Amino acid sequence: MTEPRGRLIIVCGLPGAGKTTVATALAERHSGVRYSPDDWMDALGINLWDEAKRAGIEQLQWQQAQSLLALGGTAIIEWGTWARAERDALRTGARALGAAVELVHMDAPIDVLLDRVTRRSRESPPIDRAMLEDASRAFERPTAEELALYDPPAKASLP
Repeated sequence: MTEPRGRLIIVCGLPGAGKTTVATALAERHSGVRYSPDDWMDALGINLWDEAKRAGIEQLQWQQAQSLLALGGTAIIEWGTWARAERDALRTGARALGAAVELVHMDAPIDVLLDRVTRRSRESPPIDRAMLEDASRAFERPTAEELALYDPPAKASLP
């Protein structure tokens, strides 16, 4: 009898791209656990701009996700993962546990991102157009070469 194979789904994109909506649907569809530092920070009353605490929460979430993957579960990482190196580290770590790894890239025009982050009013101070434009330039969008490193979506993986 073989052990169950876990599945890591990395949902990457800029603020307002729709990561939470898609990650929530994926968690429901696959009986998975969604790891969102913003949710934990909100629950603990931590400002979303506190990068040191965000890094600590992401480290804790990754430890939990690895345990879940080792048990054959599905973990959905919703960190943004703007840098390819960050996505590579997650993919490599999950594969070392024998897990399949998917990458879901969410993208939207700056005007749509700005509308969404303004309506949700989650950050203090709020995200503005200049911040989104800077983030868009900094974001390392997955290339076809990078996407080829990931497993295909599980049956009916995307909403």
